[in-house]
Amino acid sequence: MRHRRDREPTVHASATCRNCGAAVTDNYCAHCGQETRLHVPTAFEFVHEFISHYVALEGKLWQTLKLLVLRPGALTAAYLAGQRQRYVLPLRVFLTFSILFFAVLKYAGHMEPRTGPQGRPVAQENVHLQTLWGTRFPSVLQRVDRFNALPTEQKIQLATSGFFAYVPYAVFLLMPLFALYLKLLYLGSGRRYGEHLLFALHTNAFAYFALAWAVLLPWGPVRMALGAWLLVYLPLAMQHVYGGRKSATTLRWLVLGTLHMISIAVAIASALSYALLHE
Repeated sequence: MRHRRDREPTVHASATCRNCGAAVTDNYCAHCGQETRLHVPTAFEFVHEFISHYVALEGKLWQTLKLLVLRPGALTAAYLAGQRQRYVLPLRVFLTFSILFFAVLKYAGHMEPRTGPQGRPVAQENVHLQTLWGTRFPSVLQRVDRFNALPTEQKIQLATSGFFAYVPYAVFLLMPLFALYLKLLYLGSGRRYGEHLLFALHTNAFAYFALAWAVLLPWGPVRMALGAWLLVYLPLAMQHVYGGRKSATTLRWLVLGTLHMISIAVAIASALSYALLHE
């Protein structure tokens, strides 16, 4: 063991930062923050760096999850109050849980195609576009005809691959629209658009988190509990962050939920149409 220690490289502090060239007197550069005692990292250090800096499992994630899941709106309120260092950044929270949801949906979920009364895919019954597109968009009509001529299994494969290829991006682009809905619903509140966007990222991150667990835990009571919490989460978060009368919050929640559901449906339909027509 002693011989092994002797073989380990000695780590010396550099007099100048190897990253920015500034003079240093401590273990960290005061100019850019890089360590001055450098050595070749071990495999464990690589894993540790990934977990701590990218997955953020060292404290920040658990504190973020605690507020995000158990106290609707509290994470947004804390961020607006300036408490930012102790929590994961809003965009990272949203991206983490949205990616997690679509990954779980793809690999753990079971996306079965819906069928019509005669067992045909619903999409097959609704592709009568000749009268609408025939004269103005012949190339689109050709692609539709080419898609209709495919076997059912291949149609399903194309729809599924198109869903996972384009829908996550389409849903991500809905966040600015969600924030715009909030801006309009809270006109006169004095809040900036960025505050509404922050609220949108946090609340939708929770939605993805809850939906991912609903897919992973198919037990009925668990899904019911997650569904109930998901249903009341948004109005509770709105009340916490924006305040006001509960009746007004309930009305805004109904309008916001309706608009968002319509936007999601349009986004998914547009993404699938683009995917199927460009194959």
